[in-house]
Amino acid sequence: MVFKKAAVQVLLLLAGIAMLIFGIWREEAQTVFSKAIRLCMECVGIG
Repeated sequence: MVFKKAAVQVLLLLAGIAMLIFGIWREEAQTVFSKAIRLCMECVGIG
């Protein structure tokens, strides 16, 4: 049972890393950062 849980965690970690690399490859980092800045400014109330 412990092995199964560890295997699932490693699989999900690898999937997350693969998606992160794919997003960087598609040059989506700027889009994500701009949306994050806008969202943060709206929460603070200055956007």
